[in-house]
Amino acid sequence: MNEQDAIIAAVLRAAIPAIAGLVDAVAAGMNRGGRLIYVGAGTSGRLGVLDASECPPTFCTSSRQVVGIIAGGDPALRRSSEGKEDDPQGAVPELETLEIDDRDTVIGIAAGGTTPYVHGALQHAKAQGSTVGLITCVRADAVQGLVAELPGLHLIALPVGPEVVAGSTRLKAGTATKLALNMISTATMVRLGKVWGNLMVDLRATNAKLRDRAARILMSQTSLSRDAALSLLNEAGGSVKLALVMALARCGIEDARRRLEAAGGQLRLVLGPPR
Repeated sequence: MNEQDAIIAAVLRAAIPAIAGLVDAVAAGMNRGGRLIYVGAGTSGRLGVLDASECPPTFCTSSRQVVGIIAGGDPALRRSSEGKEDDPQGAVPELETLEIDDRDTVIGIAAGGTTPYVHGALQHAKAQGSTVGLITCVRADAVQGLVAELPGLHLIALPVGPEVVAGSTRLKAGTATKLALNMISTATMVRLGKVWGNLMVDLRATNAKLRDRAARILMSQTSLSRDAALSLLNEAGGSVKLALVMALARCGIEDARRRLEAAGGQLRLVLGPPR
């Protein structure tokens, strides 16, 4: 298994230009108020939901900004609902509830590239004017029919080859998919200004672990002691970005908020690069 897993990094590297193009599209849409929506079945769907669920605590996004839709709904996160993947209209009700439009990006995740549930979701999204993408673990020529049906489709092909356990796409295919999702969501959030240098500055300190992380970020960029950093964090309502502007620009919370809003939330435009 380890020998086979070693193949994955090179496959991802070859897909970086396609991933970067998709990130450009996602970030452009989100800057206009759009959303990133993942759609999948089985392991693919669970990975999409996982990535979506990690964005709010990591990047302080709303739970409505990055959304994961899985065939069979939430119960399918814990119990197999594989039969649901054969319904090409299965995701349409949820997409209709979201009222998707041309600001949104809908990314289908289908390891084998043929899942009707995913194909139907992408066709519906395209009809609403949304940007569409597909992450699949087969060669690009295996999904040319779908590409032809959906002009402008952002195709992320990750052909990792046969699995150690034949057909078990939770293995190499699942790992490759998770890595691609990491790249897409993280690079998008960097583009949206939710990372400063390599610092996770858009988190809100809502538990002990995050308060500790936030305090260490403040201490690394200022001369504040730990107690002073925690006190400032409280004054900033748990917002690391506000606390950094207050400390480094030597201003109050309202002035810090105005500066950030004027910069579109881009901390580097307010403070320059981190030290």
